[in-house]
Amino acid sequence: MPHFADRLNTAIKKKQSVVCVGLDPRLDLIPGFIKKKMLAAHKDVFSAAAEAILEFNKGIIDAVCDLVPIVKPQIAFYEQYGHEGIRAYEETLVYARKKGLLTIADVKRNDIGSTAKAYAKAFLGKVDVFGGRKVFSFDADAVTVNPYLGWDGIKPFVEEARKFGKGIFVLVKTSNPSSGDLQDLQTKDKKTVYEIMAHHLESWGADCLGESGYSFVGAVVGATFPQQAAVLRKLMPRSIFLVPGYGAQGATAKDVRPCFNKDGLGAIVNSSRGIIYAWKNSDTYTEKDYAQAAREAAIKMNKELGNR
Repeated sequence: MPHFADRLNTAIKKKQSVVCVGLDPRLDLIPGFIKKKMLAAHKDVFSAAAEAILEFNKGIIDAVCDLVPIVKPQIAFYEQYGHEGIRAYEETLVYARKKGLLTIADVKRNDIGSTAKAYAKAFLGKVDVFGGRKVFSFDADAVTVNPYLGWDGIKPFVEEARKFGKGIFVLVKTSNPSSGDLQDLQTKDKKTVYEIMAHHLESWGADCLGESGYSFVGAVVGATFPQQAAVLRKLMPRSIFLVPGYGAQGATAKDVRPCFNKDGLGAIVNSSRGIIYAWKNSDTYTEKDYAQAAREAAIKMNKELGNR
């Protein structure tokens, strides 16, 4: 399979969009008519929840698939509904792929040894079923990982990504207000933890470059810290940034500008609530128009970022 960074950059150029839509379905925010229908059709509440999530997600995917290159379902919003929620997660990935979208499994996994290998195979690679037949499980195009355990926890993901043309996004400087509690701490030589992590990531991805000049080892860099993003862009010139914090968390197109290279590439900007729940902040659309409202929000975000 072609290199992940190359596939992503091709999709970005084709759709003229750097928007990543976060598929974070909260049951309390899903339109009531969808929930009512699924509760009437399914006796088991977890089954009804999973089907409501799926119908909602499919509506969003249908609305934005020609406008954006990639989507990012955050697994926490699915696994809280047990095995039915996990089914909805897997089917969401499959449906997005059918609609021509790349996918990021936002799972922030990390461990060492055989456990890390199992995580990597689950989301990026193939698992051996009863010896002899190897098949994809979740089969996302990329996965988010936590680097706290160092290279031991990252290596299995890099290995699986290399085998199957996948990608990883490593947490470096996150968008949440308290990220500085650890990530901004300084060593004796005045290097911050996020700068040290950037140096490690640049090393991890050095031999993972595609034809587009970018590595399949990317970084999560929050839009809410543009000054730090500018520093990190210089430290990791060949890494693609996954940029959370746009819109609902307060970051603007101006804030994300430092995340990009001069070629206009090097980053994808995530929006979850601002797109998938756009109908809630609209005077024009009702809940039955949720997909059209999401489409309009994606078009607006594309325009905003086109002028970054």
